[in-house]
Amino acid sequence: MSWNRPANRSARDDLGQTETVRLPYTDRSEAGRVLAERLAPMGLDGAVVLALPRGGVPVGHEVARRLGSPLDVLVTRKIGYPPQPELGVGAIAEGGSPVFDAGLLRRLGLSADDLARTVEAERAELARRVAAYRGGRPLPETAGRPVIVVDDGLATGGTARAAVRAMRERGPSRLVLAVPVGAAETVHDLEPEVDDMVVPAAPWEFRAVGQWYRDFDQLSDADVTAWLDRAARARGAG
Repeated sequence: MSWNRPANRSARDDLGQTETVRLPYTDRSEAGRVLAERLAPMGLDGAVVLALPRGGVPVGHEVARRLGSPLDVLVTRKIGYPPQPELGVGAIAEGGSPVFDAGLLRRLGLSADDLARTVEAERAELARRVAAYRGGRPLPETAGRPVIVVDDGLATGGTARAAVRAMRERGPSRLVLAVPVGAAETVHDLEPEVDDMVVPAAPWEFRAVGQWYRDFDQLSDADVTAWLDRAARARGAG
């Protein structure tokens, strides 16, 4: 199944589409090239590409290269359930407020106030990563221009939701969420958050993003800065 449509088209219009990409992707770079070809005809002149680190950065590099756009990161952090930190109950993106899964909080008997210490710790880690990836450099100016938020995949969509909400507050002329693969239910849930959703593959049976890649190595902070440096050098050479 494939989504590549403006938000004013019904999601039901996409249910009959057949898969048009071969899965699994070889790696994030191949996935980024596939994604870039979907984005290229969309009239996104002057767009800035913001990748979610770490895994979204190689994908975003290919998108930015194809579109001739600048690449930067939009740093996000999952907010975990304290007794079981791998269980995400929300997320936060730089420049934005925490976004919680209200239904999950109710089931766990928690309020946002109960997570204040966890949020504080994640804000500190977010700030550390911003400093590591960009130093003192601020986010690119996004008001009045198209913004493409890129990740390597959507599972629950918590960090992507926090990212696009943070970006919406910055006033882009058009907000696009683009990922090579995403869980179909998550894709549907996130569509109202953006102007355009570009997802070449949206399987209904979805366990984890990594299952859709042959090479899904974990990336380091050094890998992220290397991809960003590569993109900056390419634009400088151009």
